[in-house]
Amino acid sequence: MTEPFLRIRNLSASFRGYLGDLSALDNVSFDVARGEFVCLIGPSGCGKSTLLRIAAGLLVPSRGEILLEGQALRSPQKRVGLVFQQPALLPWRTVRDNIALPLEMMKLSPADIQTQTADLLALVGLAGFEQEYPIHLSGGMAQRTALARALAQNPEVLLLDEPFGALDALTRERMAAELLHIWERDQRTVLMVTHSVEEAVLLADRVVVLSARPGHVVEIVEVTLPRPRSPALLTTPELQRLAGHLREALSGGNGDTSVS
Repeated sequence: MTEPFLRIRNLSASFRGYLGDLSALDNVSFDVARGEFVCLIGPSGCGKSTLLRIAAGLLVPSRGEILLEGQALRSPQKRVGLVFQQPALLPWRTVRDNIALPLEMMKLSPADIQTQTADLLALVGLAGFEQEYPIHLSGGMAQRTALARALAQNPEVLLLDEPFGALDALTRERMAAELLHIWERDQRTVLMVTHSVEEAVLLADRVVVLSARPGHVVEIVEVTLPRPRSPALLTTPELQRLAGHLREALSGGNGDTSVS
């Protein structure tokens, strides 16, 4: 039997807070195939971001593990890229130089850095803005820069932690279209946290529904919509039917179902 590409096994996480131990995740298990796009949804505080930070090697679980091709992820590594909800760009570096940072850390030649950053700028629709500084960027442009910076390290797994959550509805829809375009180009393995059930259905191959804290898997829903996809699908009966099913699954998780 072939080993799953990304395997989350019996994952639990708890933290010591002012009121004592706080359990964020409880015995979470699911697999992600190579090239699959999987979304995580669940009530606020259910451990979705914690799971991504464990996968990125930034946190250590209380129990269980996350395996990439059978190897435990215990520290940050080049094979895994993470994009936070806030872009976290370096304000003293231009768009180009923010994107180039991982390439510089890999000690690529100036010519290779120039070529790859130009390709990434074009990919995320920022060609012509390479000399701008973050303070002059819109929210969508800043998030595109952060996405390009994550892609610069050429990760095999891309972790997206509610990357469009701070954007207005129209910009969020445009960013979803950009993400679809980027994913369809190379079908990189993606694990993405979102609070929008419609966004999850539009983007994902499967959606993992987590319960209220401590988060555990309530249901894993396969998205049967054909690809390629576009935001035009958002108003279709097929997508709305799947979104309705996800809302029912969230309600069944006995938690706050305050998702958009």
